[in-house]
Amino acid sequence: MGSKSTAKRADALRSIDAIVKAAAECLGENPEASLSEIARAAGVGRVTLYAHFASRAEVVDAAMSRAVDRGNQALDAVDLTGDPLLALARYVEAGWHLVDQARALLVAAQRELSPGRIRELHNGPAARVETLVARGRAEGVFRTDLPITWLVNVLHSVMHSAADEIRAGRLTSEHAAGHITATVLAAFAPPGKPVPEPGAGAWRASDGNHRQA
Repeated sequence: MGSKSTAKRADALRSIDAIVKAAAECLGENPEASLSEIARAAGVGRVTLYAHFASRAEVVDAAMSRAVDRGNQALDAVDLTGDPLLALARYVEAGWHLVDQARALLVAAQRELSPGRIRELHNGPAARVETLVARGRAEGVFRTDLPITWLVNVLHSVMHSAADEIRAGRLTSEHAAGHITATVLAAFAPPGKPVPEPGAGAWRASDGNHRQA
């Protein structure tokens, strides 16, 4: 009896994993992908899908959670120590690619999930950037006159806007990270101080006070 129960649980877990993976892939290509398409891609029937997920929103939530977890794993490998400006650039480079890859899935999530749930799913990446911004403020390279949460929201909003611009054909992926970094540096610069400019592997400020080889 025990072995049969264990086998059933294992089968169920395999089905759930296949459905969530298929949902991430299908919704990543088309945010309007139907549950029938997702079930077909997962190799299961609609009855099996509904046995594990009561609604489309639950499927989307699981797929988005999977994408965020994988994104967190990738961001864990990004070095956010040292010069806050360079650390920010490294975060943008890695984070931008994740946003680019998941932009269609995010569209599906925005249609199915509440803004509060989407913010909750992004708590991990947000906390990571909040720590970096707080350190940059303490070191005098990021502005302190605006809340940290607002600055983090600006960064992620610019990333998502870049995805929209690519979808509209007004921006290419190869230029996205540079555009995002330049925009965020200007937004994060303390009032009255020159905006650092990325170039040739160095950070240059017009007054020469900040330079990183």
